[in-house]
Order: sequence, then structure tokens, then C-alpha cells
Amino acid sequence: MFRVLALALVLSVSFAGVVPNPATDGDRGEYVTLSVPENTSLGAYTLADGETTVRLPDRTVSGLVALAADPALARNLTDARVVRVPGFPRLANGGETLVLRRNGTVVDRLTYENAPESEVFADGGWRPLGATDFQTATASDVAVSAFALPDAPQRVLAALRGAEERVLLAGYTFSSPRVARVLAAAADRGVRVRVLVEGGPVGGVAVNSARVLGDLAAAGVEVRVFDGPRSRYAYHHAKYAVVDDRALVTSENWKPGGVGGHATRGWGVVLRNPAVADHLAAVHAADSTWRDGVAWSTYRANATFQDGAPATAAYRSDFAAWNGTADASVFVTPEDGHQTTLGVLRNASERLLVQQVHIDDARFLNATLDAARRGVRTRVLLGGAWYVREENRALVERLRTTARDEGLPLRARVVDPRSRFDHLHVKGVVTENAALVGSLNWNHESVVENREVMVQLRGGAVADYYARVFRADWRGGVWRLPLCVLAVTVGIVLGAAGVMWRRVSFSGSGRSGVPRRVPRPPSSR
Repeated sequence: MFRVLALALVLSVSFAGVVPNPATDGDRGEYVTLSVPENTSLGAYTLADGETTVRLPDRTVSGLVALAADPALARNLTDARVVRVPGFPRLANGGETLVLRRNGTVVDRLTYENAPESEVFADGGWRPLGATDFQTATASDVAVSAFALPDAPQRVLAALRGAEERVLLAGYTFSSPRVARVLAAAADRGVRVRVLVEGGPVGGVAVNSARVLGDLAAAGVEVRVFDGPRSRYAYHHAKYAVVDDRALVTSENWKPGGVGGHATRGWGVVLRNPAVADHLAAVHAADSTWRDGVAWSTYRANATFQDGAPATAAYRSDFAAWNGTADASVFVTPEDGHQTTLGVLRNASERLLVQQVHIDDARFLNATLDAARRGVRTRVLLGGAWYVREENRALVERLRTTARDEGLPLRARVVDPRSRFDHLHVKGVVTENAALVGSLNWNHESVVENREVMVQLRGGAVADYYARVFRADWRGGVWRLPLCVLAVTVGIVLGAAGVMWRRVSFSGSGRSGVPRRVPRPPSSR
């Protein structure tokens, strides 16, 4: 009998979640979700909130089912099947206990408190409505093309060209005319092209960005903007693209100064793997089809745009792309805020190279220090842009003091790019056999509130590639004069050399009439 009773309990309906405060007029559309075994009749069940008890409709259902008084509104808030329940109890925003009974016997209870706006209570906690639950996607022996910016902007264009079925691009900002032309050409060939960008980046959306996005929309590209007062993330900060069976992930924005190679130091990677590409395609769909994914025409009608000038500087190409194979894992935040990154830091045994714009997440900083305390040779390279320079200098001094006081193999400095790039924008980590590449800044908001996309690459060869780029940035670049100044300088030097030549060559002959030995001009030595 015990086994029969246990089986009955396992197969019973149970609470999956509740949305008491959907941020609609009068909280219309509020609902309760149930987890229902296959082909279960709801007619034997009642729902009570302490004041009202209602019998559920005699419907045979399966899986995740939402109960609501207003199914039309509830369907806008959940992907679950929605069942209308006449007399559905009003759910208190301040909290209450819901009781589910089968033939008068209690089978489950759910208690919540202080319901935030537009959030669902499930698994003992609140999360935004529409929040995703993507697990890490892992693949072995993936064809990889690793690259650095501003050195190899052509690798970005090469990854986007030649699309046959789909291009799904996601970013924080987008203002690159070159990338836009590639996308428009793909759409003209009949390729499904979709773009998703952040609607409220720091400083606002630039006029040139609005122009490029408008041109894309006019060319038949589906452009959506992550925007709205109840967005699921603080910022849509991810930078990636899905092109057929390839996934491109970078640390850089889709603008001339980012993927265009005209300003920032960044890292990127192209992964050729259908499963990884499909995983990011699912992320793109989830982020662009919820109610905070607004069509460009709707966003454009109510938006204002800011002035801005695109970056146009040119830099040397010291690092070509590296091509090979590696194991790869793709993870996203806020689902995986700390786990994978901390795992990489904690598994370092020989070297740990951290390259970040800034660090103010204590968990990451402490894990970096712990690696040095284990004897791992640790280097921390931070950005030197005006908006983080003083904070980073102070952090570097703290790290140096800690290393000196504890005798740690840890060194830290603020980057000095000189002529090799304008400013640091990498969000990367390298160990002896792994590298992290992507958009995740080491601050609390990025970890727990933003949509970010990161790739963990496992393999000594690919890790060594990023380590070489890191070492070059650590040492600093060489000074490069502007072209006009260089030309004037060379002219002065050559002119001086010519004068010296003439003085030596024609200063006279010896008494024997044999010309004196003439040395070569300095420029030919």
C-alpha cells in the first residue's frame, strides 16, 4: 500500500509558480502555474487562497498549465497553456498561501510574500517574468577561429559573409555601416536576418546608430530593440551572431571602434558547431520575442538620439587569427553569473592572466587573489580609459601591496596601449589550458542583472594564442608618430644626411691627388 500511495503522490498535480502582480490595470492577467502529469483531469482539484475556494475545470491537460481569470492577458505573460477558471481568486500582492486539494486532500501548498511587479515566484524565489533558464552548452573538438581586435576586423566580416539560411545578430550597440551592408546583402539573397540591440545604452542611442538600424529595417532586416519599463535585464549587453552553423562571440560592440578595428582592444572567437549555434539561436529568440523586444518602428517613433562621431583611427595588425580545434562551452548571464568564471579561476594551476576594463565584483577578485596564494603566476591588466583610470590605479596599488605583504606571485598594472589600440575593452581570462572570451564585465550588475554571453575555450593551443596577445598588451606598444609628423621627421633626417655626405665627399683631395675615403651616409648603414 505504501508504494501505491507514494506513486499517487508523485503523479499528483503540484504548484509550479505564481504571478500575483503582473503590473497591469487591476492586476488583470494574474495567474498560477501548475505542473501536471500527462493526461490528467483537473476536475478532481480545487484551488484555495484562505478566502475563496474554486473547483478547477474538468479539462484533461499535461505539462505546465496556467490558471487565470483572464486568459487573453495571461497568454501575453506565459508560454504555458492557459486555462480559464471561473471565480479565480484574487491574488494578494502582499503575500498569501495557496492550497491545492485533490478530492478534498491537500496535495500541495505555495506561500509567497511581497510580490514585486512583473515577477514570478517559483522554486522559492522571485525572478522577472519571461526570465530564461539556459543551461551551459558544451561541445568537444569544435573548429575554432580565435582573433584579436583591432588587429583582425576582417575576421568578423568573413564570419558574417556567405550566410545561406540565417544571421541572428545581438549586441549592445550597432552602428557599423560595413556590417550593415553585409547583413542587407544577406537579406537581399533571401537569408533570414534578425538584429537585437539594447534600447537604453549608457549615453543613449547615437544618431549614426539610428541611421544604420533604420537602413537595415528598410532593407528587410528584422530589427528589434530591447526596451521597456519592465525589461528582464538591466542591459542587453551580449555581443554575438549566429550565422548558419557558426557562432561568433566577441567582447566588442558592433561599431567601427569595436568590431571595425578602429579603437578598442578586444577578443573574439568563431565556433563552427551546429549545436552551439542552435543554442545561441534559442537565446536570441527568447530575448527578442518577449514583450521587451520592441520592433524598430515602434521604438523609433518614441526615441530621441544623441550626437556621436565614429572612430576612424588605424592600427597595426600584429596578431592574425588562430585556427584550430578546442572544446567549447557557451554560457549566459544572469543564469550563470559566477559559476563558470569562478571555475576557470579556481582551476588555474600554472598561470592566470586577467584582462578587464575594471573589477569590482568581490567574488572574482578574491578568486584571483586565491590563485596567487596557491602559487599560480598571476597577472592582472586593467583598462586605462578616463572613466576607470583613477579607480584602476587605486586597485593596482592595492593588489601590489597585497602581493608584497604576502609574497605572492602577483603583478598588476594599468594598460599602456600607446599606438597599438586606443583603449582596453577585453573581458577575458587565460589559464594554462583555458580562455574566457565574451561580454561579461567583472561587476555585480553584469553578473546578476545583464544579458551577457561568454565562451569558455579549453585547449593549450588556443589559450596560448590569447596569452600572446595578453603579453603584448602587458608590455605595452611602441610609440607611433602620425603619418604627417613621420614624413617631416624622415625628410629632416634625410636632408641632414645629404648635407653630411656632400661635406665629406667634396672637402678636397690629398696632396697626392687621391680622394679621401668617403664614408657611407648614416641612412644606408
